[in-house]
Amino acid sequence: QVQLVESGGGLVQAGGSLRLSCIASGTTSRIDSMAWYRQAPGKQRELVAAISSGGSTNYADSVKGRFTISRDNAKTTMYLQMNTLKPEDTAVYYCNARVTDWGTSDYWGQGTQVTVSS
Repeated sequence: QVQLVESGGGLVQAGGSLRLSCIASGTTSRIDSMAWYRQAPGKQRELVAAISSGGSTNYADSVKGRFTISRDNAKTTMYLQMNTLKPEDTAVYYCNARVTDWGTSDYWGQGTQVTVSS
C-alpha cells in the first residue's frame, strides 16, 4: 500500500505563485511514476503534470510554461511549482502514484484546495 498526503494549497491572487508538495509513504519502492491531477467544480478530473521514475515529465497544454513538476532524490516527495496562476487554475489538486509492475494500480491523496482570485 502507498499513502499520499498533499499540502501547500491556499488562496492566491492572479499572477501569484504556489508550491504544492506530496509526501509518499508505505511501499514507495513500487512507485513507477507520480502525477498531479485537478478537479474544478462541475468539471472532470484532469491530468496536470506527471513525472516518471527516470525524471521524464509531461504537462497539460493549459499549464505548460507556468507549472513545473519535480521529485526529490529519494523520489518520495513530489512538488508542483505553480507560477503566474490564473483564476481557471482554481481546483482541488490531487497527488497520484502509479505502480505498473503487474498491471496498473493508482493511489490517491485527499487533495488540497487551490483558489486563485482575480
